[in-house]
Amino acid sequence: QVQLVESGGGLVQAGGSLRLSCAASGRTFSILVMGWFRQAPGKEREFVGQISGATTTYADSVKDRFTISRDNAKDTLLLQMNNLKPEDTAVYYCAARTGGAAQYNHWGQGTQVTVSS
Repeated sequence: QVQLVESGGGLVQAGGSLRLSCAASGRTFSILVMGWFRQAPGKEREFVGQISGATTTYADSVKDRFTISRDNAKDTLLLQMNNLKPEDTAVYYCAARTGGAAQYNHWGQGTQVTVSS
């Protein structure tokens, strides 16, 4: 099993920045892909971005503003969010896909990000 714990959420003004962290523990050697998702009130959970090896992929809504990186030595996934907008307000979830799984099969508990206008 893999455990994921997010941190770094909070309240920020529009145009500001936040950095989210996701600490992975357990069978981290089995992780193939790690990603970030978010869910705003009344909306479905949506993909933010992911990293697989050295390849990163982002949703169009965050491209050029958000950056995903992974510190393998520390088993930590990072999400640097710049130029935040009120529509970025959501609970952000870290996720991992381990070997053999067709989709993300491990999830963190989420961290709240609120962007005020």
